[in-house]
Amino acid sequence: MNNKIIISYCPNFYKITNFVPMDTDTITGKIIKLYQEYIFRIDINNPDDIKTIQELDMVVGKYIEDIIFRKEFQKQIMRVRIRKDVTDMLKEMIKSIIKIFYKYQEETTKIIYVSRWI
Repeated sequence: MNNKIIISYCPNFYKITNFVPMDTDTITGKIIKLYQEYIFRIDINNPDDIKTIQELDMVVGKYIEDIIFRKEFQKQIMRVRIRKDVTDMLKEMIKSIIKIFYKYQEETTKIIYVSRWI
């Protein structure tokens, strides 16, 4: 029952879980596995957990769809370091994944100023 509720918060779930990466791509399979592992262990009564899985679903959905983001993500994910004193490694990894997306989005979104001719 909880799984159906969780999947209802993740509109990209089937697109993500049915994605077949190329043989040479070792990272994508791990990202999908982390995604599945994390979303099915959250507390559905915790609004922060719900918000996190919605963000994660959006990020991994973008990862699957956008090859440019995927390449940049794969470079960035190799630089992620998680402290040894962290109690929940999976949650920290998920936070890092989401952070990479927002950083990418910030860097690629161009700010366009409309100049005014006098």
